Amino acid sequence: MINHHTNAKRNAKSWAPIPAMALGVLLLSACTTTQKAPIEQASMSCGLLGDVCGKLTPGGKDQAGLRYINPSAQWTNYSKVKIEPVTFWGGDSTAVSATDQQVLVNYFSQQLKEQVGKKLEIVDSAGPGVLKLTVAMTDAETATPVLRSISMIIPQAHMLSNLKYLATGTFPFVGGAQVEAKITDSVSGDLLAAVADKRIGGGSFTTGFQWQWGDAENVIDKWCEKTAERLSSWTSGQATP
Repeated sequence: MINHHTNAKRNAKSWAPIPAMALGVLLLSACTTTQKAPIEQASMSCGLLGDVCGKLTPGGKDQAGLRYINPSAQWTNYSKVKIEPVTFWGGDSTAVSATDQQVLVNYFSQQLKEQVGKKLEIVDSAGPGVLKLTVAMTDAETATPVLRSISMIIPQAHMLSNLKYLATGTFPFVGGAQVEAKITDSVSGDLLAAVADKRIGGGSFTTGFQWQWGDAENVIDKWCEKTAERLSSWTSGQATP
């Protein structure tokens, strides 16, 4: 017969050495599907952004890792958006196969249209009041499905996973993706905003049994959702970048 009281005491003792604040951060992170990851400007290829990379500065907690906002941009002048097909700019050194690149960018393009289309009218042609959104994936990493599942589900392995998070800010065996994006006036080509961001898998138990690109797809979902929310709030005047 299992002694639940004894197990509860043992579990409580195992968590005792962890400071209360660290434990709070850990518990919160363990509920997230994805999490923001540091992105170093020096390591970026800047294939899509080009010279704009030099204008990027670190974003806040709920913003992209690196960002630039044109201070002269009149966001409320726009009500429509033209979305370019998402491309992959990983270079010859990327570990992502051509087939997987196509799968990821197709999924990204589909989700962008679906999420942004809920907030703004999507058009196929440039014109007055039309934003042009251009996105490129610059890197992606696979999760390790079996080891990821073990690290999330089996108690002893999950404890080690938690300790790794407290030490490094990331969970083991997770995947993720990195992106560059820019928003321009569809007619003049004037740059309105540019971002570079990186996200990785979080500690949610629900992601334990996903396929190898599951974390990357969850990251794409998060980006598309946030892009839709921000464009809607900026163009409606409800918020400023």
